Amino acid sequence: MELVLQNFQFLLTGAYYTLLITIVSMFFGLIIGMVVAIARLKGNWLISNLAKGYVSIIRGTPILVQIFIIYYGLPDYGITLGPLTAAFISLSINIGAYLSETFRGAILSVPKGQTEAALSLGLTPWQTMRRVVLPQAARVAIPPMGNTFIGMLKETSLVSVVTVTELLRSAQLLIAQYYVAMPFYIAIAIMYWVMSMFFSYILDRIESRLSKAY
Repeated sequence: MELVLQNFQFLLTGAYYTLLITIVSMFFGLIIGMVVAIARLKGNWLISNLAKGYVSIIRGTPILVQIFIIYYGLPDYGITLGPLTAAFISLSINIGAYLSETFRGAILSVPKGQTEAALSLGLTPWQTMRRVVLPQAARVAIPPMGNTFIGMLKETSLVSVVTVTELLRSAQLLIAQYYVAMPFYIAIAIMYWVMSMFFSYILDRIESRLSKAY
């Protein structure tokens, strides 16, 4: 493990990019997921079916293919993106589709009587959604969202194929330099596990607070 210690700073830089990609993609994925979920539930026939089609396409195709389309395919049409930008976009679009189903199920789990009561008190549909439905749906959505977030953390390793120097790519570069694989793979496995445990702890705390609040 001496080589790992000598190059630990380099691996930490890779871990930083892994965390950056995860957090940014999750942030935009949350926005996409919420918009798509509401579009499916509250939109007209056209908007609802467009949202449904988006979810079907993204969930029905491998994420690696989606990364290739964004990074290698778009230049055919004059759109060239940097590796990091392509990673953000492809992972955000992917995670947004999965989160939309999580949000949709959580919103549907809120009893209709609560919506009807809020509307009868004079709240607008938007106020009802924001003040009554979404806070309750959030409590239901947090556990599956946590699993999705942890999955996203590990799926960032796929963007190494477009030369983003995240954690896996960092290890691959060191392996190519030293011709030794096992110590570096063990090291990044531990680092992925530590990051996963950290986020699991944070999400458990959030879930616990929401449970006490409602």
